[in-house]
Amino acid sequence: MSLKYLLDTNVISDLMRPVPNPRIIESFNLYRAEISTASVVIHELLYGCLRLPESKKRQTFLNYINSSVLNWSTFDYDSTAAQYHAQERARLSKIGKTLAFVDGQIASIAFTNNLILVTNNVADFQFFDNLKIENWFANGDN
Repeated sequence: MSLKYLLDTNVISDLMRPVPNPRIIESFNLYRAEISTASVVIHELLYGCLRLPESKKRQTFLNYINSSVLNWSTFDYDSTAAQYHAQERARLSKIGKTLAFVDGQIASIAFTNNLILVTNNVADFQFFDNLKIENWFANGDN
């Protein structure tokens, strides 16, 4: 089976919760062999985790990242993604849309690797041309 989905930070963060969203768990289990993430998502996860005070929660998150997420297929922000990102960033700025730089990186990685971006923040990504997006948090079909 080939990779089909790139999970955004908020989806992986939900998986780390004591009681994850049942829709996320169901979709994750259904598509486990087809999921990946991005190196910049790993950065966001680790940065958020390492900002927490030393605690059981922080250690639990670090353990999950190290034992699970770091074993997934991971896509880097490469020159192809950078080119798409620059084009989209310029196009969007001309129409008054300023988006978070890291969201642009994540969108670009998903687009240039022909992956569906799975996120709960659809509004952050909806203006990228031809980007395929799914929200596993939402009701209904993926």
